[in-house]
Amino acid sequence: MEPEELSFVTIGPEHMAEATEIYNHYVKHTTVSFHTEPLTVEEMTRNTLHGDSRFASYAVMQDERMQGYILITRHKNKQAYDVTGEISVYLKPEATGRRIGRPALQFIEQKAAENGFHSLVATICSENGPSRQFFERNGYEQSAYYREIGQKFGRWLDIVVYQKLVAGGH
Repeated sequence: MEPEELSFVTIGPEHMAEATEIYNHYVKHTTVSFHTEPLTVEEMTRNTLHGDSRFASYAVMQDERMQGYILITRHKNKQAYDVTGEISVYLKPEATGRRIGRPALQFIEQKAAENGFHSLVATICSENGPSRQFFERNGYEQSAYYREIGQKFGRWLDIVVYQKLVAGGH
């Protein structure tokens, strides 16, 4: 069953409260995010609306309601890395499993290619099996595994980095 029509709009101030709520769910209840304290709307706005159109964020809309958001962020703040973007997909908990993730990922990959990116990476907590499987099913390959890189909920956590080469680049 395909989802009802999805659209992707550049995230703006009108989306910040809802995007913050979505993100903070993952901060408070999961190891999807390595933040340990919820973000304020102001912090989320600073992290998301930074003015560089190559590193853009988009609201995932369905039936005129925000279902999540997707973003490309800077992989490293050094010029040679400008051909690589780090991507993230955050959906409302009730929107997961509804076949929204794949079209959202395809959209952000297309935007990345249009903006000259050559490589995309996704950094995922190793215990997040569904996200790891999602990226693997969509052509990403594991390129790194870092052990005990963070602590949350009183546990050491590992991260896995997945990578995909996309059209574009220099």
